[in-house]
Amino acid sequence: MKKIIVAGAGGFIGGHLAKTLKAMGHQVRAVDIKPLTRWYQITPGVENLVLDLKVKENCYQALNGYEEVFNLAADMGGMGFIETHKADCMLSVLINTHLLMAARDLGIQRYFYASSACVYNGEKQTDPNNPGLKEADAYPALAEDGYGWEKLFSERMCRHFREDFGLTTRVARFHNVYGPFGTYDGGREKAPAAICRKVIESELYGKKNIVIWGDGLQTRSFMYIDDCVKGILDIMYSNIIEPLNLGSAEMVSINQLVDYVEEIAKHKLERIYDQDAPKGVRGRNSDNTLIKKNLGWEPSIPLKEGLKKTYDWIKEQMIENKGKDSKKVVFNEF
Repeated sequence: MKKIIVAGAGGFIGGHLAKTLKAMGHQVRAVDIKPLTRWYQITPGVENLVLDLKVKENCYQALNGYEEVFNLAADMGGMGFIETHKADCMLSVLINTHLLMAARDLGIQRYFYASSACVYNGEKQTDPNNPGLKEADAYPALAEDGYGWEKLFSERMCRHFREDFGLTTRVARFHNVYGPFGTYDGGREKAPAAICRKVIESELYGKKNIVIWGDGLQTRSFMYIDDCVKGILDIMYSNIIEPLNLGSAEMVSINQLVDYVEEIAKHKLERIYDQDAPKGVRGRNSDNTLIKKNLGWEPSIPLKEGLKKTYDWIKEQMIENKGKDSKKVVFNEF
């Protein structure tokens, strides 16, 4: 049994990770800025702390007496959020900086940092037929403005704390994680959840069309949460010291993503394309050469399979909350 901190545990990925670590028999302390009523999952037997980890003293309080840290805490959301909240996203650098300082001073044995594919050079993401972003493509640096630069800087902080202070750090670059127990409305949701919600709204409220941001030809890959949690644990306890892609290599266009959700719902909609909405890069995919070489594994749950589980969960929530204000404010979520 290990004594493990999950920072950002009130969010989507952090909630799943805390639940998994507890099921494995570890002593888990879950930390998030949100009130407990806003956490997406609360696991019995896990100690829950509500703390703002941008504050240095709170990081020392959270880590005191523990052995390992998984840092998934950040102020972010989908493209609609990060393009309009660049300063808020940048302030998350305080979380990682103060957690690293506390980890160094309190003798933390291992430290995991959740980075993002938004660190990659934007000039390598202008073609929808993206062959896959290799880890080396983060340099020369031209990251997503705001959020991506914060992630890239925090990666370097982890590296230098490892080199200068001997802290064992591991970094994974997440590519679009989705699944149940995540945000699906309120402005911070990612594309899979947003499209599921829009299609379900058409079923519940008789809407005839769906608004798609951009022309629908932009491409992405989407990783189901179970693959993400496995990858986090494998990378944390590996000997890989450099940042590693953690994402599916199954690239689809946004139009194809809508096709899949409509197929699940057995419901076709007229598509309206909003060319003025935030669109992000033109094409992004994960090159999994290194994770396969080093771990003998890569995320492989098919998108259609994961979408079905996600769609069913979101529909259940929306039916339950029909006529209510079900929007949740999510601060610490990827």
